[in-house]
Amino acid sequence: MRKIEHIGIAVKDLEVSNLVFEKLFGAPAYKFEAVESEGVTTSFFRNGPNKIELLAATTPESPIAKFLEKKGEGIHHIAFDVEDITAEIARLKEEGFVVLNDVPKKGADNKLVAFLHPKSTNGVLIELCQEIK
Repeated sequence: MRKIEHIGIAVKDLEVSNLVFEKLFGAPAYKFEAVESEGVTTSFFRNGPNKIELLAATTPESPIAKFLEKKGEGIHHIAFDVEDITAEIARLKEEGFVVLNDVPKKGADNKLVAFLHPKSTNGVLIELCQEIK
């Protein structure tokens, strides 16, 4: 893991939340994207070298909808940049972490992604991200 890639925040209303974070950072979101396979729409903000991803559900069955129903709005995950996501998945499995995706999948922001179950990471959903080349 090379660095924190972004922090994901689950929101009920992306439009309303975009206005909040635009005021907070003094700049609008630089990217909007729908990830149909996950049932979400996203927006990305930059603050210095850091990125924040807002995630809103587009279907009631999506993981974000379920998260919002159970926990409400707030931090959903912390994403880490990795050089080789397949090797990192294998390494983390070997270390005993519960990996939710044996095979990386396409995520937002031109990334391959995989997640670690929060039960194996002290209650925090961890996302692994590798730039798609």
